[in-house]
Amino acid sequence: MNKKNKLSKQQRFLIFSLFLLTFVLGTSEFAIVGLLNEIATDLGITIASVGTLVSGFAVSFAIGTPIVTALLSRFNKYPLMVILISFFIIGNVISALSDTYVVLFLSRILTAIAEGVLVAYALNIGTNDMIPNEKKGFALSMIFSGFTFSSVIGVPLGTYIGQVYGWHVTFWSTSTLGVIALIISMIIIPRNIMGVKSSIKNQVGLLIHPQFILAFLIPALSIAATFIVYTYLIPIMDEVLSIPLEYVSLILLLYGIVSVFSNMLGGKIARKNGISKLRYIFILQAIILASFYVTAASVFSAMISILLMSLVVFVQGSTSQIYFVELAEKHFPAARDLAASLTPVSINFGIAIGSAMGGIVVTNVGLIHVSWVGGIFALAASFVTIISYRLNQRVQAKKSC
Repeated sequence: MNKKNKLSKQQRFLIFSLFLLTFVLGTSEFAIVGLLNEIATDLGITIASVGTLVSGFAVSFAIGTPIVTALLSRFNKYPLMVILISFFIIGNVISALSDTYVVLFLSRILTAIAEGVLVAYALNIGTNDMIPNEKKGFALSMIFSGFTFSSVIGVPLGTYIGQVYGWHVTFWSTSTLGVIALIISMIIIPRNIMGVKSSIKNQVGLLIHPQFILAFLIPALSIAATFIVYTYLIPIMDEVLSIPLEYVSLILLLYGIVSVFSNMLGGKIARKNGISKLRYIFILQAIILASFYVTAASVFSAMISILLMSLVVFVQGSTSQIYFVELAEKHFPAARDLAASLTPVSINFGIAIGSAMGGIVVTNVGLIHVSWVGGIFALAASFVTIISYRLNQRVQAKKSC
């Protein structure tokens, strides 16, 4: 391999620091899901009210990330990341000190906005010129895998700490992890990652451009397809597969472990023209999800379907990130930061859509029917990818003429 395409020691340390950062961010975001009962009991509120902490976080992430990223795009990234990690720590400290629902809710909003912009900057660095082109897919898959590892390690550990020592201690723990991430980031993140001045017109232009709208739908539809099923996976294991409760956690752990390989596979797919490959990956995803309707007749075959489901869940992440940035460089170069923020926003949007659609299916049709509905969404992701890819090819052909 050409030495120019190899990662230096400094670049490897940089990727590791960004992996650690996304691991800490993911742990803080998702650990609360396992503590709903404890928080509800302690604050004297309903489970539904505590559930709004999760949805409120996702909405704040989805809305706040592109707005704040666009407003801060002109500034040097190093001091911004240091400030944002500090705000992330403050948000977790306020959560740890909270004794009312309102204070906890506001602290989660602060944390969500800081996290969203931090994720955008981390992914932006992964596609920056400081990383060799041949290694950008690998770098992005490693950065994305921080979230996966948080679901495998951080979230169960945070849930255990909260259940044994109290939910406040979980937030003290994530605050401590934030301090560690801050120290490492201050040492390793380059100080010369300059921003680009951009007008509001450029930012809005990017968001309403047809190619960006199509690109945004690609990860959103794919993630929604999986979460239509995944959101109701525990009830399916209980009511359809009759799996004893003590084995459910083990199955979810295996799901998380396999999803780590999904990130790695996504990095390999993204190496060269990944968007052309995703259209076929999504067809495979549709087959896996839809076949769950049949394989659920047997626990063994159902387990195979569940693990295959987790293997394809994140394959689009690295490719989508590179695709967003490439489109921005072609059409709105000054809005590169905003483009880099769209992948996590799209993923959160897909999670929200998938969870809601799954609820509609379960309520009106039946639990196991989420399988084939998820398959339809995956086919829609493939269809949108084909349109987006062909449109991009057509635009490139016109420019080369």
